[in-house]
Amino acid sequence: MKLQALDFLVILLYIAATVFIGLYFKKRAEKNKSEYLLGGNTMRWYMLGVSDASGMFDISGTMWLVTLMFVYGLKSIWIPWLWPTFNQIFLMMFISGWLRKSNVTTGAEWIATRFGNGKSSKLSHGIVVVFALIIGLSMLSYGFVGLGKFLMLFAPWEYVSSLLSIPYNAIAIEYVPHVYGIVFTLFATFYAILGGMVSIVWADILQYTIMTVASITIGIIAMNMVSPETLHALIPQGWDSPFFGTHLNIDWSGKIAEVNQKIQEDGFSLFSLFFGFMFMKGVLSSLAGPAPTYDMQKILANRTPQDALKMSGSVSVILNPVRYFMITGFAILAIAYYQDLNLLVGNKIDFEQILPSAMIQFLPVGLLGLLLAGLLAAFMSTFAGTLNAAQAYVSNDIYLKYINPNASQKQIKKTNYTVGIAVVLISTLIGFTLKSINEILLIVTSAFYASYIASNVLKWYWWRFNGDGYFWGMITGIVSGLIIGVIQIKYPHSITNIIPGMPEGLIALYLFPVTLIISLIGCLAGTLLTAPTDSQTIETFYTTVKPWGFWNPVFKSVKSKQPDFTKNTRFLKDMGNVAIGIIVQTCLVAMPIFIIIRNWQSLFITVSIIAIGAIILKYTWWDKLHEI
Repeated sequence: MKLQALDFLVILLYIAATVFIGLYFKKRAEKNKSEYLLGGNTMRWYMLGVSDASGMFDISGTMWLVTLMFVYGLKSIWIPWLWPTFNQIFLMMFISGWLRKSNVTTGAEWIATRFGNGKSSKLSHGIVVVFALIIGLSMLSYGFVGLGKFLMLFAPWEYVSSLLSIPYNAIAIEYVPHVYGIVFTLFATFYAILGGMVSIVWADILQYTIMTVASITIGIIAMNMVSPETLHALIPQGWDSPFFGTHLNIDWSGKIAEVNQKIQEDGFSLFSLFFGFMFMKGVLSSLAGPAPTYDMQKILANRTPQDALKMSGSVSVILNPVRYFMITGFAILAIAYYQDLNLLVGNKIDFEQILPSAMIQFLPVGLLGLLLAGLLAAFMSTFAGTLNAAQAYVSNDIYLKYINPNASQKQIKKTNYTVGIAVVLISTLIGFTLKSINEILLIVTSAFYASYIASNVLKWYWWRFNGDGYFWGMITGIVSGLIIGVIQIKYPHSITNIIPGMPEGLIALYLFPVTLIISLIGCLAGTLLTAPTDSQTIETFYTTVKPWGFWNPVFKSVKSKQPDFTKNTRFLKDMGNVAIGIIVQTCLVAMPIFIIIRNWQSLFITVSIIAIGAIILKYTWWDKLHEI
């Protein structure tokens, strides 16, 4: 174990700081529901932006991205579109403003503003809660597994078991990461449950500060240790270019041959096909708005709709340059000193171990502890934010709505604590059934998110869509998504035998259209076979939010009553801004990569595109925020 006394001291100081933050904000969080779940809607947008970005700077995602950069080089900048990462641009341009105008506590509570309070609205409300919990538990499990795999290299089980006088074989080696995950889960649970949203935001700001210092330092170390000439000799052709054709065409033969097996397992070889599915799903997911997780809660916590848009816009600027400075630094260090890395888990190479192995190999005492504290903080940030969202849906949308609407503040506090503990326990149990970060990621982003798309696109853009359509679209989507998820995990050969050549790891993504079509049929059948939403509810929603889309009958009705009312005509402007925003966001990812590998020509072009895009958006978006 390379950790020294100074490293342990840094880690302990961070843990102590999080405990202090939780205790410090405990009294404020206990004031009322709004303070606990949304920080009383008093926090500045840039603080929430740092917090949101910090939540995305998660340990599991960072391990995954380092692996992608190592294997695919600059072509890896496209693969996170699986989330999709560019949903932040849609949020930035219009959706966050629309969502914040609702003035609600959760996405489930928002349902009443769109569909009213009838039976269909209650069914829709219930299904959103179910979906939110599925996503929340999945994401908590995702972070849990990643943390455990990360810690294994810093605290080998043979060392820990001997220290604690536990037989080495008392725990199967594949479950050791899960045991490690439990320990730090407890700290995240502590400050998230006690201090609510405010403590989460301040802990996130601390974490982001640590990660920024560490990321810059790691990038500098990599640049000093690996020259451009050395890197060029070690990477396959095409690694240092973001452009691609029909096939990936990255061949590690003669360099690090075992990486080719990783590429085959990932299923990215037919890159144009993969990119097409990913982009299609990404655009539809983005039009649907944020899933009911910590990202949505941060949007709802803003003071105004304009602040919500600013917060979403700040996330890419805050997150991507810093994060990819670290990611690229570790990736090129791993390429240059591959033989020195310990990537064996059992008898198999696990490329998701590149990040922790590189940290042990290359970081000096003190900095290792600082980065380890930062990454542990990143886990706790993501975990705490997701936990807060899950608590919000159970406490606000189940307990206060159906069980005890007149609950005292003491009862609400007790419920929040109980729900938080229960959610942690359940997600931990789920985590024990899953072994791969990539496995969880693909199932969540492809199978589960696909079930969310149809209902949540139509709710914004089509006036006739009602609560029955929403419910049946969600229920059919969730069921089909869960079935595909189970197939991906347990029975992948049942699909690959029918469709030869389909990558096992991408079944959920390639079957995304199936889930989408099933869900869309549920939406249309539920809507067209039932009555429209009552006119008062739909007109109030339309005049409050002012979405663009297919709202003409509602607009005419509102116009007859309010002659001065004007419709939203920003569709083309918003979509143009989205296109520019995605380009700028992608360049913000590429920029630190070009710095680390010292491709100055590409860096100049990238920075120029960012500058031009920023100037355009200043006039077409920032100066027009008052129109949202």
